[in-house]
Amino acid sequence: MRPILLKGHERSITHLKFNRDGDLLFSCSKATFPCLWRSDTGERIGTYGGHNGAIWSLDVDFDSTTVVTGSADMSAKVFDCETGKELAHLGQKAPVRWVGYAEGDKQLLTLTDQVMGHAPSIQIYNIEGRRPVGPPVEIVGPQTTKLNTALWGPDNKTVFACGDDAIVRVFDVSTRKQIAEIKDHSKAINRIAFDKHGLLLMTASKDGTSRLYDVKTLERLKTFDTGRPVNGVSISPLKDHIILGGGQSAESVTTSRVDNSQFRVRFFHTVFETELGSVPGHFGPVNVLAFSPDGQSFASGGEDGYVRLHHFDEDYLAASSDHMAF
Repeated sequence: MRPILLKGHERSITHLKFNRDGDLLFSCSKATFPCLWRSDTGERIGTYGGHNGAIWSLDVDFDSTTVVTGSADMSAKVFDCETGKELAHLGQKAPVRWVGYAEGDKQLLTLTDQVMGHAPSIQIYNIEGRRPVGPPVEIVGPQTTKLNTALWGPDNKTVFACGDDAIVRVFDVSTRKQIAEIKDHSKAINRIAFDKHGLLLMTASKDGTSRLYDVKTLERLKTFDTGRPVNGVSISPLKDHIILGGGQSAESVTTSRVDNSQFRVRFFHTVFETELGSVPGHFGPVNVLAFSPDGQSFASGGEDGYVRLHHFDEDYLAASSDHMAF
């Protein structure tokens, strides 16, 4: 399994997203422009310009017609996917940490940071004619912490958000109130991710573990211990596998001895919690991971500014979930 190196960003990668068909890969970084790539060849198709700060998150709608981005310049933007034309500018009160389309593409959320006296908050916009309309509905988060990720829950009735206080919160969209929470980790939760059915929730935490929960009951089902901070997680839609990435935090890499093996992408069996193998390549912490919708490839983005696109060999695809074969 030889990776394709995608070099289009000058700074560390912050988010990766495949479209529904899996033929396109979107990436963004702490630089000011996201990139669009062909996922089969790694060819860069183009970029989306207009932001003046780091871009923390992006998402693409169901039929790949629009792309939404969230930036540290205190705005979110909606672009035409094919032409790159800006369709909408959504000014915010604080830097935008996360963006996401709801199932059905009738709504859009933005998550803003806890800065300048503002509590972290989730803004929910209605979408008409591919553009957000009207004033948003606001869900105000806790004043005491930063929220890192916000994902639509089942049937768009809830929003799941994780934060630096090691809590996963569940907000009711209709009442705009918190209705549940998971207090299980001991350090900040960097990222959360659902499986393809929306029944399982994975966390990635600085405490060195990733944990699997039942979305309905919020019961912890599995724990995957890496011994290093976990930044990114993705659940395979094809096999009983998850991938985890992370490593020593970026600020401490230059001040202490570094073992490059900690920057591998690690494969675990979802049921048995055993580590099946790992893939090297990045020479800094892995920030984000994404399986393709068909599970036949995955992408990783690191602090080194590279996106590495991996297409699995036939041996891996033919093997049972209990074994690894690259």
